[in-house]
Amino acid sequence: MNTRNAKLRGLYAITDAALIPDEQFGARVAAALRGGARIVQYRDKRDLPDLRLKLAADIVRLCREYGALSIINDDIELAAQVSADGVHIGKDDAALSHARERLGQGAIIGVSCYNSLELAIEAEQQGADYVAFGAFFPSRTKPNATPATLELLATAKQKLHIPICAIGGIKLDNAASLVSSGADMLAVISAVFAAQDIEAAARRFSNLFML
Repeated sequence: MNTRNAKLRGLYAITDAALIPDEQFGARVAAALRGGARIVQYRDKRDLPDLRLKLAADIVRLCREYGALSIINDDIELAAQVSADGVHIGKDDAALSHARERLGQGAIIGVSCYNSLELAIEAEQQGADYVAFGAFFPSRTKPNATPATLELLATAKQKLHIPICAIGGIKLDNAASLVSSGADMLAVISAVFAAQDIEAAARRFSNLFML
């Protein structure tokens, strides 16, 4: 496993503006990082460019402080502005080639592949650093998300040579099955940021990768 792939492992915490009040944003992200989150993605669909710039910069700063990776959802320009470690793109976002050209060879680029192994193979061939499958379980964040299976995860682990992220409705009681089926990262939103004790919740997920 190369150095970059080794970093793409563990709890992948994704922020949600509906769960994290802006004034508590830094404190709650820091709590997830103290709990062992290895990657934090800034996901915020609001049309508030100045605020988004500030919060994205906060994530980059905190991730550097804790030795974690900072990823920006969808927005390549914002990722460039705040010097994030990378960007995550979906089927309706900018092309992977554009993200690579804009952010450089050192950037981490992740691609949503939903329940399609073909999309994942194509993304790997185009230079993605990791792919994400899901939703594996019903998700409050994306209730209409395409369902993915543990069988897909296991097959993808055999076929792909880049890390795999699982997303969608992941809770502590269903997370272990994803790790044992081949997930290198668990992308978690509500089960971390809606928890009463964010640090403790993040630690429980992080510990699954130490078994």
